Parts: sequence; structure tokens; C-alpha cells
Amino acid sequence: MTYRVCFVCTGNICRSPMAESVFRARVAEAGLEDRVEVDSAGTGGWHEGEPADPRTVSVLEEHAYDSDHVARQFQPSWFSRLDLVIALDAGHLKALRRLAPTDEDARKVRLLRSYDPAAGDDLDVPDPYYGHRVGFEECLEMVEAASVGLLAAVREQLEGRAA
Repeated sequence: MTYRVCFVCTGNICRSPMAESVFRARVAEAGLEDRVEVDSAGTGGWHEGEPADPRTVSVLEEHAYDSDHVARQFQPSWFSRLDLVIALDAGHLKALRRLAPTDEDARKVRLLRSYDPAAGDDLDVPDPYYGHRVGFEECLEMVEAASVGLLAAVREQLEGRAA
């Protein structure tokens, strides 16, 4: 049975595609690509059909991550097939929980940085879109740090499932 994770930010061109690429790489490194499916979406549809922001692509490629991406908007109907919905900031968390058709679906929504013990109380991944390239580098660092704990949590969930 496949475990499905979807990363969600605002427009699905900066933070969530970055998180998707990094986590997909971690899943592959762990040899779990046949058991874990990773994708991403945005809370809004402003950039649907567009590639990731060029700064996101550049930062990903410089760090040897896949950068192939097409933006899409998160749909409430997806909750039924997803195991975990990862919000990149508190605004996304609230929006996704409001979209959730059931309380069980709302409990699937988590903040990415909640998986990074070093994050402290600041669990938002800041939106780099209106800033400079350094914001994209900082975003990548936060995503990489949280991906370690997220992978451990997903592995724990997989232990109880049939391969």
C-alpha cells in the first residue's frame, strides 16, 4: 500500500515544489520510492500549469535535486487519497484544515518544520518569492532539515503497513 504525501504552499512554484523535490530524494535514498508517493500543490490556482520559479529551479539544480515541476491547485477531494498533507506555513495549515471534508482529514495536515526539532517555535518556512535568491537558499536549508524528521515519521507509519 502506497503512503502519499503532498506539500502545499500558496502558489506551488517556490516552497512546495522545493519540499517535494527534497523529500522525494530522501525517500529514494531510503529505498522507499516504491512505497511512498510525493507531490505538491498550492492553496491557490494563480500559477496552475506553470513551472517552478526559476530561482527555485536554480537552487534545486545547484544542490543536485530534480527540478521538473508543473504547478497545480490543491483540491479538497484529494484528502481521501492522501496520508499526510504538509503545509509550509501557518496560513496554509489553516486554509487546508478549513478545506478538509472531515476531522480525520484535518488531522492529516501538519507543518513541515514541526518535523525539525531545531526549529523551535518558529514553524513557518518564509515565502522567498518577493525577496532575493538568498531566501530560496534559506528555504532549502529549512526544508532539508525538516525532511530528516519527516522521513522518520513516514517510516514509522510504514512499519504498520504491508509492503
